Amino acid sequence: MKYDEFTGEVQHRLELPDTGRTVRAIRATLMTLGQRIPEGAADDLAASLPMEIKWYMTGAVHDHGQRFGWQEFLARVTEIEGEGTDPPEAAYHARVIIDLVETLVPPSDFQQLRDQLPESEADENWRKLFEVVDAGGWGEAEEAQTGGGPQPDATDSD
Repeated sequence: MKYDEFTGEVQHRLELPDTGRTVRAIRATLMTLGQRIPEGAADDLAASLPMEIKWYMTGAVHDHGQRFGWQEFLARVTEIEGEGTDPPEAAYHARVIIDLVETLVPPSDFQQLRDQLPESEADENWRKLFEVVDAGGWGEAEEAQTGGGPQPDATDSD
């Protein structure tokens, strides 16, 4: 997948009004994730992404492997996204972006990411980041959210 395809897909999935907001959401999510996981894991995960997207997880991050939880992740993503983005919106953006990343990287690299982030209730509860992936991916989650796909027109009579 090329950079334009990646950003276009994210913009479509998030229904963002312009490319600038889309790129900020991608940068905020992947840069913050790159700060949280070890450098080698960031390199592995980013290897299958477009070069410009890969840079957010690798080149833009100067301090990998920081220890912070889900709430701090959301605070950082929210701050980087800016323009009135609130934590619930930032969380949704991150979940959808991570779901797209999951479709592009080898399963072993995505599992390595999951292994880096505690997912238990007693821990930092990173499983929230994977809610769209765990719901079957963006298409399935979107369909469930909208009631199961196309609805019959009120004028249809079978």
